[in-house]
Amino acid sequence: MMNKIIATFSLLSFLYLNVNAQNVHSDNGNGTYTNPLISADFPDPDVIRVGDTYYMVTTTMFVFPGVTVLKSHDLVNWEYCSNAVPRFDFSKCYDLDTCNRYGHGQWATSIKYHNGKFYLLFITLNEGGFMLTAAKAEGPWHITHLPKGFYDPGLFFDDNGKVYVAQGYSKISITEVNDSLVAIGPDSLVYTGDIRKGLEGTHVYKINGYYYLYCTYGGRDGMQVALRSKNIYGPYEQKLLIYDTTKGINYGIHQGALIQTQTGEWWTILFVDSGPLGRFPSLQPVTWEDGWPMIGVNGKAVTTYKKPNVGKTYPIKDFPTSDEFKGKVLGMQWSWNHNPDDTKWSLEEKPGYLRLKTAAITSDFTMARNTLTQRPFAKHDQAIPTVATAKMDVAHMQDGDIAGLAMLQDPYAYIGVKQNGNRKYLVMVNNGKVVDSVAVNASTIFFRTIASNVTSKAMFEYSTDNKTFKALGNELGMRFSLKIFTGNKFCLFNYATKELGGYVDFDWFRTE
Repeated sequence: MMNKIIATFSLLSFLYLNVNAQNVHSDNGNGTYTNPLISADFPDPDVIRVGDTYYMVTTTMFVFPGVTVLKSHDLVNWEYCSNAVPRFDFSKCYDLDTCNRYGHGQWATSIKYHNGKFYLLFITLNEGGFMLTAAKAEGPWHITHLPKGFYDPGLFFDDNGKVYVAQGYSKISITEVNDSLVAIGPDSLVYTGDIRKGLEGTHVYKINGYYYLYCTYGGRDGMQVALRSKNIYGPYEQKLLIYDTTKGINYGIHQGALIQTQTGEWWTILFVDSGPLGRFPSLQPVTWEDGWPMIGVNGKAVTTYKKPNVGKTYPIKDFPTSDEFKGKVLGMQWSWNHNPDDTKWSLEEKPGYLRLKTAAITSDFTMARNTLTQRPFAKHDQAIPTVATAKMDVAHMQDGDIAGLAMLQDPYAYIGVKQNGNRKYLVMVNNGKVVDSVAVNASTIFFRTIASNVTSKAMFEYSTDNKTFKALGNELGMRFSLKIFTGNKFCLFNYATKELGGYVDFDWFRTE
């Protein structure tokens, strides 16, 4: 069995080394693009256009900095704009202080631009509603805890000066709010989903005299619908816009935003439950038929298609994934698992390295503070695995410390170094169980994770010279569990099981 695992490792490593330059952007460079629009976990997208710039907000839940805002000039090539919430100090659970917010935190945010100000509106299931405002999408953002929360809110500024929020699960309501997004009217039920349970994810548009509630019946086989009425309070009629259950990258495409380009074209960005690496956005054309925004072509979502006409051509962009830790701030691709203890990490104590000090004593990896996470990006040929390698200096660990490279979801797994007295051991832990352990006499260790969104398997390797890597332990069977509710994430970690005071230095983290 071990020989089979090693052979599999070797094959995947060979594939990685020979194709690691393959891009992950969706722009084909010839006037077309190929979905997924972004091959990573950016779910529940809401998108607006301000001038010639498009802004997208997505769900990040319990990682901070969070509430990621992206920007684009052509709807195809996206880049980080801001993480609107640096940290979330509204419960000790966000500090992993005897409790956590896995599967909770920020959900399904609405983004709007009105009278020179950007607005974000979201709910957490535990703490309620929150509004963020900023003069620029790059921030800084000001956060306000609202007296009332709205489930899957759709913020809408009407042309008569009134402000509304659409909200709800299965039963959709409209609530009038003031300029501070505080409710000043009742929750008025306007529609009860009648295709199946779970009508949600509502966004509101006013187009050619109609109010449109752009909603989803969620789930793996999601469907996108629109409700329309001449009156914000209804009555509404419903139209199924797309229900694509074709096996592949567009299966069950649903929940997102309608967008009109500068040239008058209409598009939608929805997401697809894409496997253990998460929920990937997809860009689809929209054609208006009898006043309804029909999605895709002939009822099916497109895979490769002509790019939107925005009046200009813009360069291809790739998201950053690797990091040499040369700067004074972390790259925007990074977020901490829950709030970090900012006194326990540094990019300046040893310039060119990320120093992670032990921040709390725990025997549970999932409760370890200062675990640094990043979304894995899948290749467009998802048969090619996603690979990450990290270089660590482990000379300053203390007895009981464990540090390394992990994949976080439920289940999780990691490969790392454990300090046991004066000796160090390489360990592979799969969902809390030590699968393998081997003594090591080195202060510099290289760890590698090889993750496949197709097979749902992740495997782990180590090296002392960054040339020859050896497999350790067994495969992680990755899942997208609703207990966590995000895609599997790469993690850099260091935690103490006995006493504080130890630290490790990460020289770099590379995915290409």
